[in-house]
This record gives sequence, C-alpha cells and structure tokens, in this order.
Amino acid sequence: MAAGAGGDDLKLLGMWASPAVLRVRLALSIKGISSYEYQEEDFDNKSELLLRSNPVHKMVPVLIHAGKPVCESTVIIQYLDEAFAGDALLPAGPYERAVARFWAAFVDDTVCS
Repeated sequence: MAAGAGGDDLKLLGMWASPAVLRVRLALSIKGISSYEYQEEDFDNKSELLLRSNPVHKMVPVLIHAGKPVCESTVIIQYLDEAFAGDALLPAGPYERAVARFWAAFVDDTVCS
C-alpha cells in the first residue's frame, strides 16, 4: 500500500492525553499517512467500537485497518512498518530493532504507567 493511502479504511481510536496514542500518531505522520479517521474516546463512556475492537484491555490506541483492529502502540507501529510504504519506523538491523523496542518498553513502563 502506498504512503498516504488509508482513507476510509483506516481509523485510529485514541485519547488526546495518551502518550501511546501520540506515539501512533507520530508513526502515522512519519509514514506519510495523513488520510485516516481519528475517533476520540471518552474513558468514562467507552464506545462500542473500542470495546469490540480491544476486548482484552478495552484501552486505546486501536488502529482499525480495513475493518481489522490492531491494538497496543508498539504492535501498531510494527504493523504500520510492514503494511505501508514510506520511511521505516524501526531500524533495519535486528539488534538495533531490539534496542528500539527496549526503549519503547521503558517509556511504556515509566511514563505511560
């Protein structure tokens, strides 16, 4: 799929204050994907779409591509790297990717918890 593609078949469920959602929005921008629908979630009144798309954690972010949900920011970033053309989000080498994943997990454990 070409960079910038997406449109009606790409939707991000998020919340403005979530660092994990910001990570996904930055990844979309780096990949050159500007055509997607953003749906702000209210944690006091979660949408049926969120509950159905992420039945395990019932949290954002959730990326829905062609009707299929992808949950968790680091998983979404890996998915974007594989599913869309454009600049790579993760380094090419396995060691460098492991280091990037370590720091992403560190941020999740210290900033996002």
